Amino acid sequence: MPRYVVERIFPEGVEIFLGEEGVQVCEGVVAKNADDGVTWIHSYVSEDHRKTFCVYDAETPEAIRKTASRNGLPVEQITKVRVLDPYFYP
Repeated sequence: MPRYVVERIFPEGVEIFLGEEGVQVCEGVVAKNADDGVTWIHSYVSEDHRKTFCVYDAETPEAIRKTASRNGLPVEQITKVRVLDPYFYP
């Protein structure tokens, strides 16, 4: 399955919900993504909460855009990526 990094910009900042409210928000996003075969792996949030960098598995960038729209999330850029880490080399 192809992997992508999605950059999002939130001019006013993104609210990070804690506790049960956060669980419900995340579960809702995951459920809507699953309808289109999109898997949210994890996200990085800038210190000022105005940018996120989200890692997804999906067949196409269009599937990610579709689920982002359904989840009310902006998409600035989608980049197809591969993992490269120190353990890549034998």
